Amino acid sequence: MDAAVLLRRQEIEVQRRPVPTPRADEVLVRVTAVGVCGSDVHFFTDGHLGDWVVEDPLVLGHESGGTIVAVGGDVDPARIGERVSIEPQHPSTTSAETLRGEYNLDPHMEFYAVPGTDGAFQEYVTIQSHFAHAVPDTVSDHAAALMEPLSVAIATARKAGFSPGDRVLITGAGPVGIAIAQVAVAYGASEIIVSDIAEDRRAAARSFGATATVDPASPDFAAAVEGVDSFVDASGAASAVRAGITALRPSGRAVLVGMGLPEVPLPITAIQNKELVVTGVFRYANTWPTAIALVASGRVDLDRMVTGTFGLGEVRAALESTADPRTIKSVVEPGRA
Repeated sequence: MDAAVLLRRQEIEVQRRPVPTPRADEVLVRVTAVGVCGSDVHFFTDGHLGDWVVEDPLVLGHESGGTIVAVGGDVDPARIGERVSIEPQHPSTTSAETLRGEYNLDPHMEFYAVPGTDGAFQEYVTIQSHFAHAVPDTVSDHAAALMEPLSVAIATARKAGFSPGDRVLITGAGPVGIAIAQVAVAYGASEIIVSDIAEDRRAAARSFGATATVDPASPDFAAAVEGVDSFVDASGAASAVRAGITALRPSGRAVLVGMGLPEVPLPITAIQNKELVVTGVFRYANTWPTAIALVASGRVDLDRMVTGTFGLGEVRAALESTADPRTIKSVVEPGRA
């Protein structure tokens, strides 16, 4: 099979590799679509992301879907031919985090496209059968792949406690910010304010359900967002984090999703005096059934988020396309050259 391999920083090569054999509890998936994530871009451009450093060749891509073509000995062979969305993680079954149902926090996690575990910019992958989630025929291949960033949005909504009638502030109108805006609509939020420095991205947010958008540099920003029920940062910008926390009503909730600097100053007095809850999101757990239901019902539109498609030999171009503010989500189709 062909695989697009990151050899070192900013160097990708398509290589021939053996098709993997599924273990007893795994399925083999022919990959049909893979979304490009910001983490892929960081590994490509910088060679690292936080504490993760690319020291050996690595296949990027963790937002993926495809068709099951083979199964391990413990998996029902009737699943062959099933179209699936892949939850790209393999936690320990015995860690305290997994046993609490918080398997995304398992310190021994094997996760697609993180150094040590290859991702899905290749023609075939294996995954434990329970993390290959069946999707209905009404869900496209692209949407099956993008259940992964939608799952980040669902995990965020749960942490933020989105509920009918809420006023929600989202800073950052990239693909995750837009997915969160769509989920906020689905959860019944009445006012969804999205901020971004790029007008193209603000316009995109409005088309996906934002009731208002604002330039964070505008002198009207503070007044436009004052008193929101929940704040989600999907930008990683320190200034956005501070401004969003300050905007919360008393007992409001802030959820930090975007990855930026490892440390930023926070408005501690506001957090204490208003009894704010400030938390983070790291991936997701138990989100795929909700994601599939939201897409299948038409309440979230993932297909319209796709702004470009690329073949396996065009992975570098797919990664570089994310620098264009008009790009929402680029998708690699490994079946294409």
